[in-house]
Amino acid sequence: MKVGDLIGLALSRLGTGKLRTALTMLGVIIGVASVVALVSVAQGATAGISNQLQSLGTNLLTVSPGFTRTGATRGAIGSATTLTVDDANALASLDGVAVTAPELTTSKLVIAGSQNETARIIGTTPGYLTVFAYQMWVGSFLNAASVDHKLRVAVIGATTADNLSLTDASIGSTIYIGGLPFELIGITQPKGGSTTTDDQVMIPLSTAHELFIGSNSVSAIGLSATSQDEISTVSAEITATLEQRHGITNGVDDFTIANQAQLLGTVSSVSDVLTLLLAGIASISLLVGGIGIMNIMLVSVRERTREIGIRKAIGARGRDILSQFLVEALALSLAGGLIGIGVGVLASFVIGSYAGWGFIFSPLTVVIAVGFSLIVGIVFGVWPASQAARLDPVVALRYE
Repeated sequence: MKVGDLIGLALSRLGTGKLRTALTMLGVIIGVASVVALVSVAQGATAGISNQLQSLGTNLLTVSPGFTRTGATRGAIGSATTLTVDDANALASLDGVAVTAPELTTSKLVIAGSQNETARIIGTTPGYLTVFAYQMWVGSFLNAASVDHKLRVAVIGATTADNLSLTDASIGSTIYIGGLPFELIGITQPKGGSTTTDDQVMIPLSTAHELFIGSNSVSAIGLSATSQDEISTVSAEITATLEQRHGITNGVDDFTIANQAQLLGTVSSVSDVLTLLLAGIASISLLVGGIGIMNIMLVSVRERTREIGIRKAIGARGRDILSQFLVEALALSLAGGLIGIGVGVLASFVIGSYAGWGFIFSPLTVVIAVGFSLIVGIVFGVWPASQAARLDPVVALRYE
């Protein structure tokens, strides 16, 4: 028989039992929709996390203090931390380092008019804006003069501005940090993603040292490498420089270095595992759908035994019968797969829009889903089709 005749015969046969056909396809529909939707969710979540990491800074490296020789905890403010302003100045002179931004972090009550909140206070330098990829919404950022002269000026994040009811008209007004007056000189653009990136107040590092922390220590040092390719080299130079400055000879560093590339690589690895896991779980539904197809095809063979006997008696070959039932199984799985793709894409769009990472569409996932549904049709359709092809025409004609 010609392929066109087989397809037409299969479709007409499936059309005679629309409800049974629809219920048979349901397992494949759910399986394919699950694969498409879950893979899209995994990819969307990864894209969202990656975008957040990239928004933290350009070619970012962060040096954090470890444990001090006196046992102070890592990054503890007010104790003898292992990083200082002099360390930051030394790192700024390294080849491959574009900008540095030492940070001194604490928490203080911030008051603006009748509004107040306890916010994260960051003493830093002008390089902070570049290293951590902030943009100004209104006003200006800290400059060298404000650091050199220990000025009482402050730049606040977008969330802090909202919490304190501060707007562009508030630039030049006075806010109180830890009970001390500061002039508000700028408000940054919202970055989103993390609750801390926009809920903070930035003041000159020298001012923070003088008013809040009476030492030369810093909580961390942010650095921006000149290029992505330089990150590994710069990280090695930072390690060598700080080990020399801190007199470390046993290889047990009192600092740690984290870089953006490592974080992105970790996210990518976790994403790949998560995507495979979710796709594997969703594929179980496809197997269940395949079993449903096999079951209904076995029932169909039994119901059409006399038909098979008549066709063989008038000259139909075993391979013609095999092809007919196999095409029917493929038609069921392919139709279910196409409907499932539509449902999965719609679910991906709804979830992506709600979660905020947008619609992630992967043509490769669709191709794999269609291919897998066809494989399901073939694997679970071969046995019923072969049973139909092997029927003895005499026995089949006598079947009641």
